Amino acid sequence: MIEYLKTGIGALFLVVSLGLIIGKIKIKGISLELSGILFAGLILGHFQFEIPKIFLNFGLVIFVFTVGMQTGPSFFDAFRKNGQKFLLLSFIVLSITAILAFFVGKITGIGKELNVGAFAGALTSSPGLAAATEASKSPLVSIAYGLAYPIGIIGVILGVNFLPKILKIDFKKEESEYLASLRKDFPEISGKTFEITNPNLNEKYLHEINLREITNTTASRILHNNKAYTPTSDSQIFTSDLIRLVGTEDALKKAELVFGTPVEKQIPLTDKYDIRWIIVTNKKIINKTYKNINISAYNCSVVKIRRSGIDITPTPETYFKFGDKLLIAGSKNGVDKAAEIIGNNKKLLSDTDFIPIFLGVLLGVFIGKIKIPIGNLFDFSLGNTGGVLIAGLLLSRIGKTGPILWTLSSSANQLLRQLGLALFLAVIGTQAGVNLVQTIQDLGVYLLLISILITFSPICLGILIGRYIFKFNFLTLLGLITGLMTSTPGLGVVQSKSDTNAAPVAYATVYPFALVLVIIFSQLLVLL
Repeated sequence: MIEYLKTGIGALFLVVSLGLIIGKIKIKGISLELSGILFAGLILGHFQFEIPKIFLNFGLVIFVFTVGMQTGPSFFDAFRKNGQKFLLLSFIVLSITAILAFFVGKITGIGKELNVGAFAGALTSSPGLAAATEASKSPLVSIAYGLAYPIGIIGVILGVNFLPKILKIDFKKEESEYLASLRKDFPEISGKTFEITNPNLNEKYLHEINLREITNTTASRILHNNKAYTPTSDSQIFTSDLIRLVGTEDALKKAELVFGTPVEKQIPLTDKYDIRWIIVTNKKIINKTYKNINISAYNCSVVKIRRSGIDITPTPETYFKFGDKLLIAGSKNGVDKAAEIIGNNKKLLSDTDFIPIFLGVLLGVFIGKIKIPIGNLFDFSLGNTGGVLIAGLLLSRIGKTGPILWTLSSSANQLLRQLGLALFLAVIGTQAGVNLVQTIQDLGVYLLLISILITFSPICLGILIGRYIFKFNFLTLLGLITGLMTSTPGLGVVQSKSDTNAAPVAYATVYPFALVLVIIFSQLLVLL
């Protein structure tokens, strides 16, 4: 029985079970949660418990792919908004860390090989290790990497756990501020009723007014001669009519200039009128525009779209995305027809289709194998982690290819993400635990301290520069730090503290850039 638990499946489930128990322990309100698996792995790894490496690779690609799928829809918007600042912070922090590593190596005289191994290990960069080993041709690189790697993992986990406590960061406040910034970019949509007092609008058709172009609002219903109906572009309006418009606060203010002052009167709903939220689940309409799928032909209209918790004003050029919630207003028969076209199948929304997961990961592995020459110095490739992340980001943005929907329900994404992270942490913990004590005994505490210095320097620099110069939200900042340190376990810890996409989006933005920088700096530390 003992032998069964020391290897293979038995060891895997023992490490994960023990780690989850450790993760539940709270000391002054702080718990390790999933990262407790890493510490269980370090302990049992020291006693020769062994988990097959295949679980590491499987867990890593599943975790990273689900991160890409989760953040893809908002990644590109975030990159356009803050991409330059994110990349600038990453470049500054990693450049200073590389310069620090260079001078530490010169001052201590430990040699380039040990120095660059500690640098790549502290930043948990396997591609950096590969590049440094290829450039130096020395086994000392991997020995120093073996010591610094667990320190890099543990250091980031401890940093993102304890630094917020030390700095007295209120995560609820940071979440609120992040969500408020999202609402600023995507303002809340509401409705107002206007009595048409502008004489120039009498007997005009809505398409003559260019309602969307001028006000960016949507007309949800009109009351004419005490009869309410759903308007279309061919609807005619008259002075004294009541019109219900939906849009942002700024859009509704523009509407005042066109129609007149809003009134407190309500447009009564008749038995034939309906307003309903409908979920987009019909694969046939995904990635088609609202103009292509003319819902208004059924005497109803799309009033509002809710996508990833954000309200969006519909336009003819808006695309249908799987999982969107549409507020449809119109006649009961019309809304029923719209529901048939849009789908509204909640069961389909919650089902997990494994085809996009496995195909997406496979595509990511191929992307990771592509070699890109960097001048005449070396060839660069993203590796499995970077390739799978890029695949997840791009595929979730595309949304649909033929019959395949590149999407995951939030519950399925969270389950797979935590499973992948648990497997990954269990394997790297046991691997690091095997040689950790021996490496410390062989190389001494001196190299250990250098690894700690290189690990915590980018964390502290990132927080100081990001918080007090760039003024980043702290959740975003933690995502940036874990991304520029290529620390997947660190991201897992941050995600356990918040349900928002702040950290994963920032992580995904800087991760590929940081991957390239660490490879380049690892090469330079060998060559200089």
